[in-house]
Amino acid sequence: MVEANVPSKSPDAGHELSDLSPKKIALCAIALTLTIIAALAVTYALFQHFLSVATKTEAVPSPLSYTREPTPEPHLLVNPGQDLKTMRAEEDKILNSYDWVDREKGIVRIPIDRAIEIIAQRGLPARPQSGEKTK
Repeated sequence: MVEANVPSKSPDAGHELSDLSPKKIALCAIALTLTIIAALAVTYALFQHFLSVATKTEAVPSPLSYTREPTPEPHLLVNPGQDLKTMRAEEDKILNSYDWVDREKGIVRIPIDRAIEIIAQRGLPARPQSGEKTK
């Protein structure tokens, strides 16, 4: 009979049975587990210590720091499609209506189509040439 943990003299043997014992493997696993638990405990204790030191040395925050600050400009568009339609409607209203720009100076805004007709009839004002005298 072949005894346990005795090397086989056959060349077909796949591994040695005498090198590792289950007892040593279990002791190594227990030692590794205890080391990990100790490292976690030390880490937790250090974090608690650093937290208490930080809270003791930190200045008391201002009550104003708890209020929400307004968002800086420019604001993001919540509904860009509708905002664009609104802006274009306002621009079309300005381009297609009569209104006073400055009543005291007599400056009036006229519709763009009417302005084009007036320019087509009268022509654009031209600068006097260098040889011509101004009236």
